[in-house]
Amino acid sequence: MADIVDIAVNTEGFSTLVAAVKAANLVETLKTPGPFTVFAPNDAAFAKLPPGTVQTLVDNPPQLARILTYHVVAGKLTKADLSQVDSVDSVEGSPISINCADAFEVKNATVIAADIEADNGIIHVIDNVILMG
Repeated sequence: MADIVDIAVNTEGFSTLVAAVKAANLVETLKTPGPFTVFAPNDAAFAKLPPGTVQTLVDNPPQLARILTYHVVAGKLTKADLSQVDSVDSVEGSPISINCADAFEVKNATVIAADIEADNGIIHVIDNVILMG
């Protein structure tokens, strides 16, 4: 089975995320056994950011890495697992609110594809980039 990085690289709609992960030097980390749960913003989610934001972040790898690691949780958590909790702690260290009451929501994002299995974890595709705070 492919790992999280390979799935993102080989799936249409993740070119911005893949470029950001490479710029933040997180490829090797996300290829380790993990397991990880990744809330993966698609290209449309990145496109919602103000103009120039992605380039500014790519030019600042530490800040970019902090934002990207906020989208990652240690462990392999399915939608069913996440529906049992109100929040999870990101690898970055800040909590991420979870709401599965109506839709499957992660902070200010809606999960548009859940439970994509990877060799080293699970991916949930989200429609917004989520930020700490």
